[in-house]
Amino acid sequence: MKHSIDPAVTGTAKTTSPPAATSRDIDAAQRVFQLEAEALRAMGDSLDQRFVKAINLIDIAAGRAAVTGMGKSGHIARKISSTLSSTGTPSFYVHPGEASHGDLGMITHDDVVIALSNSGETPELNDVIDYCRRFSVPLIAITGRTQSTLAENSDCTLLLPAVDEACTMGLAPTTSTTAMLALGDALAIALLDRRGFTAEDFQVLHPGGQLGHNLLRVADLMHHKTDLPLIDAESMVGDAILIMTTKGFGCAGVVDAAGQLAGIITDGDLRRHMSDTLLQLTCGHIMTPNPKTIRAQALASEALGLMNASQITSLFVAEDRKPTGILHIHDCLRAGIA
Repeated sequence: MKHSIDPAVTGTAKTTSPPAATSRDIDAAQRVFQLEAEALRAMGDSLDQRFVKAINLIDIAAGRAAVTGMGKSGHIARKISSTLSSTGTPSFYVHPGEASHGDLGMITHDDVVIALSNSGETPELNDVIDYCRRFSVPLIAITGRTQSTLAENSDCTLLLPAVDEACTMGLAPTTSTTAMLALGDALAIALLDRRGFTAEDFQVLHPGGQLGHNLLRVADLMHHKTDLPLIDAESMVGDAILIMTTKGFGCAGVVDAAGQLAGIITDGDLRRHMSDTLLQLTCGHIMTPNPKTIRAQALASEALGLMNASQITSLFVAEDRKPTGILHIHDCLRAGIA
């Protein structure tokens, strides 16, 4: 006799197919996008010297940017702090509740505080505000109300646009937090541009993940010094074959008397000149002149693109036509360049 098993007892749930999307669902989503897009446009149109003042306060601070907020604003504050740090502006997040129990000590006189609160009346921020005023720590407010405790006690107020929350009840932070996030991005990128933060700087702060891989330079991956498969133009082809075999790149760079890269010998060059007299020829006789090269400071992704476009597997690195390294396509693939 079979017994039915109650899913509530076993912890399993019945599998049901999700309902098909309705026009009401799509209408709700489109309303969210429309309201949040309106907020971003309004905020962009309203930017003025207060934004410049905020940038100045962060830029001249000898310390770091301490970003704080409670609830949903706190989640946005964490992201803003992370974006600032990754783009050249040292930053950290301070939880306002923990700040009241000792973490105010994280904030020094050299720092600048960025506080997020749509209402400007978040009670957990009061101790942070008092601390900034007591010790003359610059305070930047991101809020939706100029007539608020946060705005009235800040050195600079960045005002959020007066646009309804996307929530149909007007309660859940949606439009306001999107505006906060975008404003944080704007601060970070404006500071990045002002400080001349480069792709090289970005790579230093992002060594892991696909971002770090995409910013690797040829110099980071290339083989050099004794690994280079080089031979002079007057040497015999037999010597070139030996170098191609021992170095393992499937080619040999041919250099002239001045040490400049005059040509390259590949397996294809050997096949094209295959005859009984091949080993009696010089490297200069069978080489392909003016081979493609790349700079050591070029992105590795650029080198991979050049190799793919030219249908080659190795690429010499040269400065003023003098070879300084060689890059194989497998070096790029092993590093995750794609």
